[in-house]
Amino acid sequence: MKAGIVGLPNVGKSTLFNCLSNAKAQSANFPFCTIEPNIGVVNVPDSRLGKLEKLVNPERVLPATVEIVDIAGLVKGASKGEGLGNKFLGNIRETDAIIHVLRCFDNDNIVHVEENIDPVRDKGIIDVELQLKDMEAIEKRLEKTKKAARTGDKSAQKEFDTLTKVAQGLEGFNSVRSIDLTDEERELLKPMQLLTDKPILYVCNVDDVAAVKGNAYVDAVKEAVKDEDAEVIILAVATEADIVELEEYEERQMFLEDLGLEEPGASKLIRAAYKLLNLQTYFTAGVKEVRAWTIHVGDTAPQAAGVIHTDFEKGFIRAEVIKYEDFVNYGSETKVREAGKLGVEGKEYIVQDGDMMNFRFNV
Repeated sequence: MKAGIVGLPNVGKSTLFNCLSNAKAQSANFPFCTIEPNIGVVNVPDSRLGKLEKLVNPERVLPATVEIVDIAGLVKGASKGEGLGNKFLGNIRETDAIIHVLRCFDNDNIVHVEENIDPVRDKGIIDVELQLKDMEAIEKRLEKTKKAARTGDKSAQKEFDTLTKVAQGLEGFNSVRSIDLTDEERELLKPMQLLTDKPILYVCNVDDVAAVKGNAYVDAVKEAVKDEDAEVIILAVATEADIVELEEYEERQMFLEDLGLEEPGASKLIRAAYKLLNLQTYFTAGVKEVRAWTIHVGDTAPQAAGVIHTDFEKGFIRAEVIKYEDFVNYGSETKVREAGKLGVEGKEYIVQDGDMMNFRFNV
C-alpha cells in the first residue's frame, strides 16, 4: 500500500518527500526535476511504541512503515501527454491514495508555472487532468460493455449503468470519489483503478509564519474542498526540511517550539497517510523485539497473523489479545493475565488498532 505525492511543478513535492523519507530526491527550482518516481519507506510515528519499549525493554523496536512515492509535477494537458503526462498519470494509477501538495506561500524567488499563487486554481488544474484521464478510461470500457448489455446480460447491464452514471459525473467535472455511488457500484469500478476514485489528502505548503494557523490561501483551500471527504493539513515544508537536517533531538524540539508546534508536521502527515490508506497497527512484544505490524482496518485475526508469516494464517488456531491500554495499566503480560484481561479470540475476531497479539498456530 503506497501513497503518491502529486501537484504542479515547484510546489514543494520533492522537498516534502525528502523530509518524510530522509531520502534525497533531487529538488530544484525548475519544472520536471522529478522524472522517475522516487519511493521512500517511511516509519509511522507512534508514541505507543516508546511506552512499550520502557515496559518490555526489548533488544530492538520496529515501527510500522508506509510507502510514499514522489511523482513528477503535472501540468495542463497531462491527460493528452503534455509534460511526460502519460508516464506521470501511470505512476499515480499505481498508488493507493493521493497526497496533493498545494503551494500556499508567496516567494518571488521560486517560480510558479502559472505565474501567480492560487492554490484553488492549481487544485482545479490537477483535478481536470485526472478527471479527463478517467473519462477516457470510462468511455473505452463503456464501448466494450454496451455490446454485452444489449444481449441481455444482467451483470453487463449493471456495469453499463454504473459506468454511465460515472461518465455523467465526470462530464460535470466531479471526481469519482465525490459521485454518489453504492458499495456495489464502487466494487464494480475497483479493477479500473480510476485516478479520481483514490482517497485524497491535501497538504497546504506554507511559510513558517503560517505553520500553526495557516493563511488566506489555506482558508480558500478549505472552503474549496469542504464537500469532499478529505483532510487538509498545513505544513511549512521548507522549514520541516531544515528541522530534519538538525542532528540533535533537543535542537529539533527547540526549533519546533519557536514555531509554536508540538511535533513535526511531517509526523502528522505520515499518520494521516497511514489512515488514508485504511491501515492500522497491532503490536507484538517480547524481549527480542517490540514491533508494530501493519494491517487493513477490518482484517481478521488470521489475516493479521499472515502478515508475520503465511504459515501463521494457514495453521491459525487462536489469538491471545491484550488491549494496549490494559498492558500499560498493568505493566506486564503476567499481571494482565492475573487480572483476567487477556482475551482468547478465534478466526472471526476483527483486530482493533493497538491490539497486542500472540498467535497459536499449527502447520
